[in-house]
Amino acid sequence: MKLRVGVLLSGCGFLDGSEIQESVFTLLCLDELGVEAVFLAPRGNQRHVVDHAAQAPVGGECRDVLRESARIARGRVRDLATVQAADVDALIVPGGYGVAKNLSDFALQGADGTPHPEVAGLLREVHAAGKPIGAICIAPALVALALGATAHPTLTVGDDRGVAQAIERLGAKHQDCPVDQCVVDRVRRIVTAPAYMYDARPKDVCAGIRKLCAEVVAMCGAGGGR
Repeated sequence: MKLRVGVLLSGCGFLDGSEIQESVFTLLCLDELGVEAVFLAPRGNQRHVVDHAAQAPVGGECRDVLRESARIARGRVRDLATVQAADVDALIVPGGYGVAKNLSDFALQGADGTPHPEVAGLLREVHAAGKPIGAICIAPALVALALGATAHPTLTVGDDRGVAQAIERLGAKHQDCPVDQCVVDRVRRIVTAPAYMYDARPKDVCAGIRKLCAEVVAMCGAGGGR
């Protein structure tokens, strides 16, 4: 049976949703591995809408996370409320500020924040089922919010000291990592890559995501599949 990897999106655009390049690189790398990507997103309003040209919030405008995510998924995105761990063999979360604004409130509250309840539920269910999780860019902070206190995973956000300290406050361990590599916690079956936590070239960001996807898919073959 073809592996199915859930790709959890948080909108469309790095300042208020999913980082588009990281999302597309994830799709490309999974496709190269012969894996089916299943796009997921929660319904509900974004925390705010950002004009990406001006890089400033737009007042009085409201957008739905799932509808915006559908722009990246070419319309093929499932409502997170309908998804269970049994529906996928693994889960990958691309980065973008939407992870810290729409899938959690980490952008506002840091280590005192909370994950979106549906997001936390799926992350915990996938982890409890022994299925691998991949998290890119700022998404390891979301993993730490959901799993840090219980699983104590080793994660990376590159070399960002502020986010690293917040992750460690949540019970995870941080490991520095260059942009074109990933950190693999084989015991907890969690793989993380820094991607655009660095001001980096797309080829190097893609290289790290390619390694992350390969590790996640390999873990599926090592006991994480359905």
